[in-house]
Amino acid sequence: MTTVEPKRTGPAEPRARVAADETAGITMTVNGTQTTVTVPPRAHLGDVLRERLGLTGTHLGCEHGVCGMCTVLVDGEAARACLMFAVQCEGSEIVTVEGLGTPDDQHPLQQAFSAHHGLQCGYCTPGMLMSSYDLLASTPDVESDELPEHMSGVLCRCTGYRGILAAVDDVRQTYPDGIPEPRACGAHTLVGRASAGGTGTAAAEADVPEAALPQEVRLPSGPPSAVVDVTSRLHSPVERVWAVLDDFDLLARCLPGARLTEVLDGDRYRGRAVVALGPVKLSFDGLAQVIERDPSEHRLRFHAQGADAGGSATQADVVLGAQPEPGGGTVLTAHADVHLTGRVAQFGRALAGDVSRRMFEQFAASVDEAAETGSVTEPGRGAQLRLVLGTVRDTVRVLTRRGLAGARTLWRR
Repeated sequence: MTTVEPKRTGPAEPRARVAADETAGITMTVNGTQTTVTVPPRAHLGDVLRERLGLTGTHLGCEHGVCGMCTVLVDGEAARACLMFAVQCEGSEIVTVEGLGTPDDQHPLQQAFSAHHGLQCGYCTPGMLMSSYDLLASTPDVESDELPEHMSGVLCRCTGYRGILAAVDDVRQTYPDGIPEPRACGAHTLVGRASAGGTGTAAAEADVPEAALPQEVRLPSGPPSAVVDVTSRLHSPVERVWAVLDDFDLLARCLPGARLTEVLDGDRYRGRAVVALGPVKLSFDGLAQVIERDPSEHRLRFHAQGADAGGSATQADVVLGAQPEPGGGTVLTAHADVHLTGRVAQFGRALAGDVSRRMFEQFAASVDEAAETGSVTEPGRGAQLRLVLGTVRDTVRVLTRRGLAGARTLWRR
């Protein structure tokens, strides 16, 4: 598919000359949200979308405009984000794959790609989706046998073309009079990975209306990203430990980086959790709902979900249990099925499991402290550093053991 220069709705305001080592402020509308970023004049649109606004659905491949991975819509037409300077987009309307649809409200193209398995590794999928949207929006009467030529502007490295073309043709036949508009363009908070010399502000930084907040936790039906089972031996007696588990405000403060913000009816609680893993810092606004509370068995089960402004989301089914030990202490068990989506899911199952396990180990230590003193010491940066170093150390040990085992196998041969 041929990419054309984006058309402007009106002439841009004249800009003062900017030196190569200076920065420029630009205002554009991204997925329905007006945002202002300060960027170097030679920063291309792809980097700004990913690094400054956290929209990592736009993938960067060749960065020469050949592979089409970074295709987005600029003022309604397909454009290569790697070939456009961000300063060219002053006053423009940008739509990325995040604006096409959401996991709960997918665009017909996304549904068709899933139904026809139009992907393998998925790296080209955002570019394919945005290119096919542009094609069907501008040429709804395109013929099936013309699709290979029109879709040739995005390269698939996994030979998944048959499924891709079948998906696009399916949507073409379903909507002969024109493809539906993007479904996820509206007020969002856009937050990048790091400041990196620039700032970004969005119109959606005001309080979220109560009606827009989730009222109940819904867990995905698929397998979890990580399963965590942690058993900890505490010094405190079981009744004191249960008193902490039964007090959700105190319980929330035992979770590293979490705090309660609102108590709702129906044993529901709103809160915020900040997770720092090296340079990555995620702030989740979420909801927890107690499903089971059994004082006789000292067992608590709750569902929790949270999302951050950069598109990461997590849901968990958590079961906590406390059993007395003969010496007067308590055995605290924690089981969690953790579901991850967005940037946080890119850590992988093994790392996500290790991080979750270490967080529950810190949680157990805080529960013991709260049972003894009635309060919790907030963990500082040192605790976060120990979390990172401990996870890295364990990962290195596992890889080392695997390497030694492989070397022994080769030696035996």
